[in-house]
Formats: sequence, C-alpha cells, structure tokens
Amino acid sequence: MELKGKLSDAFNNQITLEIQASVVYRQLAIEMEVFDLPGISSWFLAQSAEELVHAQKFTDHMTDRNAAPKIGTITAPNVTITTVLEAFEASLAHEQKVSEAIRNLYRLAQQDGDIDSIPLLNWFVEEQLEEEASVGEIIGRVRLIGADGNGLLRLDAELGARKEGGE
Repeated sequence: MELKGKLSDAFNNQITLEIQASVVYRQLAIEMEVFDLPGISSWFLAQSAEELVHAQKFTDHMTDRNAAPKIGTITAPNVTITTVLEAFEASLAHEQKVSEAIRNLYRLAQQDGDIDSIPLLNWFVEEQLEEEASVGEIIGRVRLIGADGNGLLRLDAELGARKEGGE
C-alpha cells in the first residue's frame, strides 16, 4: 500500500524530528565533554547515533511504500546546560516530545486505516517507553548522587561502558 497524504507528511516530520533529536544529543555530548565527563559524553553520542537509526527506519518504511522521504529544516539546538542533571532533564524532555509525536503518528495511522504502519509504530512505542524509563532512571541516580564527585565519576564510568547502539 502506497504511503501518501497526511500520513506521509507526518512521517517526513518524524524523520526530521529524529534527526533533530540526534543533533540535541550531540550537543549534550559536547556539553559533557566540557564538564570533563567523557563517559556521559559517550552515552549521549550513542543516543545521537541511535536517533539516526530511528530516522532511517522511517525513511526505509516510506521508500518501501513508494513515498519520497524529505528531511525538513534542522535547527541548531538551543541547549544551555550548567549541570549533569540539566543535561539528562533536557534529554528526557526531548524523549517525551518524540514519544508524543510517535503517539500522534499512531493515532493518524489508525484514523487513516493504515494497517501497514502499525508494526513500525508499535516498535517505536516500545522503544520510547524504554528510552524514557532509561533516562528517568539516570535522572534518579544523578539526584541521589547530588554533589558527590565520586558518585558522579562512577556514573560517568558506568555510562561510558555503553556500546554504541546498545543500552
């Protein structure tokens, strides 16, 4: 079934949003490098790469259905971070934005009776639940650590052990 109309436009918007998420994560990685936290920076870089994989999943879905994916305008992230907690809070806020966009795609696919998009969107609903839970857990740990430098360095080492594309 060919993908067209409002749903095709919405998928294009999602591709752009996923790429924008990648840019936001890249900026957060830069911020953590400035804080001399290479492990947390690496974690954000892995997140950045994962967002590009997500954009590609939407792109592939569209091309498989004879639609022409188009990347919209990507704006530089307006991220001002003064603490590690702020970095992860910005991450969570962005994940919540992406989650809501996925839900809206799901609603639109249901409204249009586009059964072919549902498996892809189901995967993304699950993925976003995991992403929000993961970042939420890190936020909880950062709050527990507070101003304890040793705790922050331990978290930095732990998050730095993450492999690109993995949790």
